[in-house]
Amino acid sequence: MNLAPYSFFNAFNYTPPVIGFASIGWKDSVRNIEETGEFAWNLATRPLAEAVNASSAPVPPSVDEFALAGLTPVPSQKIAAPRVLESPASFECRLTQLIQLRDVTGSAIETWLVLGEVVAVYIDKSLLNAGIYDTAAAQPILRGGGPTEYFSIDATQRFHMRRPPR
Repeated sequence: MNLAPYSFFNAFNYTPPVIGFASIGWKDSVRNIEETGEFAWNLATRPLAEAVNASSAPVPPSVDEFALAGLTPVPSQKIAAPRVLESPASFECRLTQLIQLRDVTGSAIETWLVLGEVVAVYIDKSLLNAGIYDTAAAQPILRGGGPTEYFSIDATQRFHMRRPPR
């Protein structure tokens, strides 16, 4: 029962939807994903910040990190890995690539990029406005520049901008 907050996370493709994260060091999460070929991504939010932080503790693989963080595992529909019940948005993913990163000389570095195709999506309906996900309403958190700095996103940060026409 593994959980791990990763600061280096992003979406990489629309169709099919591909998300990924970088793990500095070969951690339990990377090992589990390599062995099973799947993972669940759960949105880290301001109300969940303390639990997310607790799940980053360096504990042996035998420790149930859901229990450690006080979070509830809920069965996924298309993968065996559970989702976090308390998270308002979760993705079920199947591994597409596991890549060890390299520096400019071509030497391998101790960081792995994990990419997975999203095969199921769960979003709390309260976060949908006319069918569109309201990022600010979810109160996502992100890592800041320092070792203890984090930020949350709220509606005061919202602005609108149209892309130039093609």
